[in-house]
Amino acid sequence: MDNPINIAVDAMGGENSPAKVIKGIEIHSSKSKNIFYNIFGDKNTIEPIIKKTKVSNEIYKIIHTNNFIEDTDSPLSAAKKGKDTSMWLSIESLKNLKSDAIVSAGNTGALFVIAKLNLKMIEKIDKPALSALWPNKNGMNIVLDLGANIECNEKNLVDFSLMGSALHKSLFENEIPKVALLNIGSEELKGNNVIKNTYQILSDKTNSLFEFKGYIEGNHIMDGDVNVIVTDGFTGNIALKTAEGTATFITSELKQALNSSFIGKLSSLLNIRNLKKFKNKLDPRLYNGAILLGLDKPVIKSHGSTDEVGFANSLKVCEKIIKSKLIDKIKKNIN
Repeated sequence: MDNPINIAVDAMGGENSPAKVIKGIEIHSSKSKNIFYNIFGDKNTIEPIIKKTKVSNEIYKIIHTNNFIEDTDSPLSAAKKGKDTSMWLSIESLKNLKSDAIVSAGNTGALFVIAKLNLKMIEKIDKPALSALWPNKNGMNIVLDLGANIECNEKNLVDFSLMGSALHKSLFENEIPKVALLNIGSEELKGNNVIKNTYQILSDKTNSLFEFKGYIEGNHIMDGDVNVIVTDGFTGNIALKTAEGTATFITSELKQALNSSFIGKLSSLLNIRNLKKFKNKLDPRLYNGAILLGLDKPVIKSHGSTDEVGFANSLKVCEKIIKSKLIDKIKKNIN
């Protein structure tokens, strides 16, 4: 391969790993070219699984380690566990320029701590932010922060606006990022002092990267009028979990209603195409792949409970942000 994208993969993190990770690589590699996978984990477990797939042995390398981070480990204990865990080694390969990005479905807190111990922050960024895709009526939102920082000041929220906009532009290059601050009301005087001060800063500044659209309330997140939604990690995490739970509830209740009677089953058969579109719109696997923005290298967090389809999508997000040079865009706009 000529100048391939090298992705470090923590194969041991999350539920049903490494099986789902290897199957995710198989799905992703079947649709993408010129990608090389540095797979970190137990070779004795990984090798029999990958040999049963259609993944060519020319596009991956297994870096063996018996040690890995448990989901139950605290961030501190995970960091103390040693530098031979699959998560630490995969991030270290990014630090040593042997990989271009890292993907893990493992322990979120551990990933943050180990990434910060190994990688540098982008100059002028004080805090990293966890960002993810969130569907709206017209396309996709970038929402951040989703849990990396419980408390944020005005500078942090301004930085998140820039980083989130750079990410949106990297993933959807033909769209203009439109930033809004998540708040309890749309009126200018609503919210706490940090939110109100950030509103004034963003209103007074002109930025070639994004348009500032003011406040947005939680019930309008999916309207599609904006596409970059900024908040602190405490609020963002609650909003995300609420949305995921609501989507699961709606899908479950609709499925039960359609299968509860003959007429319902007939209706579902007649509307199978529309129902498939509806299901895909709410399927979290198709939006899997949160990005820890603010570090000088791309770190992608796959949901721990996702399956191979979700993990493949996190690899796709990783591929896109490398090709679009996300980190360079953030550095340019921060400066």
